[in-house]
Amino acid sequence: MALAQPAHFTKHVPLLSYGFLSAAFHLTQRADGVHNGTALWLGGQVLAHYLAQYHPRFKSSRTPPRAIELGSGIGLTAYVNLSLLFKKAHTARSLALSSLGWDVLATDVEHVVNAVLDQNIKANLSALSESPDSGKIEIRELDWTVLPESWNWENPTSVTSSPSADHTETEGREHPEQEQVQLQPPFDLIITADTVYEVGLVVPLLRTLHALSVSSHALSQRYPFILLCIERRDPALLDHLLSEARNTWNFSADRVPRPKLAKCMERGGLNWERGEWDGIEIWRLRLGKVR
Repeated sequence: MALAQPAHFTKHVPLLSYGFLSAAFHLTQRADGVHNGTALWLGGQVLAHYLAQYHPRFKSSRTPPRAIELGSGIGLTAYVNLSLLFKKAHTARSLALSSLGWDVLATDVEHVVNAVLDQNIKANLSALSESPDSGKIEIRELDWTVLPESWNWENPTSVTSSPSADHTETEGREHPEQEQVQLQPPFDLIITADTVYEVGLVVPLLRTLHALSVSSHALSQRYPFILLCIERRDPALLDHLLSEARNTWNFSADRVPRPKLAKCMERGGLNWERGEWDGIEIWRLRLGKVR
């Protein structure tokens, strides 16, 4: 199985055959300029390999552990959480955080969910064999620009729409109303990659992270860990994001050392040239005491 190439070499490929560890995913992407979230980006690739090595340290005593991804895009990192634990006990055909044994809520805005995320999750779940150790993935819309007080965790298709919302784009999607409990707080881990590329996204993202952290703590007495992966294309933007996180929203923020990331990439079999992913950074955030 061919190893994955850096995302900037495959933007033109509409259906990626993506090798991850011993698994292979088939991922639809669209690089049509309509939305940045419908194609694979480098940060998601690096975060996936970091999770493969270090996901156990973010678990609580809850079984299975629960994660939410903000800006899931084409779904790669959600698969990683699904597949890793699964891979330990089963065959190499397992997918990449849910087969690690995590329950994962994959979220994005409506256009991305309907253009790529929903179909990619469903297409690749069929490769998983039945296993008591594997986690589950749910897909829902979550628009950061909607204030948290308007969120509705009981809506099976959208956290940020009312149950009666008439979304014409969702008519072809399955609505799992038969499930009595949807994935919702408390979460053990929040992940997001390649999701801040303009200053107008900083406050909505941090407000969403803060709300998810507070609601998770209220139910579990534990603030979730947050992994933020970003490419340092605009140093001023990233510095502004981290400053706001620390000084306005009361998050601690520590960067994962680059040598540690390099080892994760090497263990995952990605012997990329340093320059291919030189600008990628992963930051570990966690909320302190709420002011």
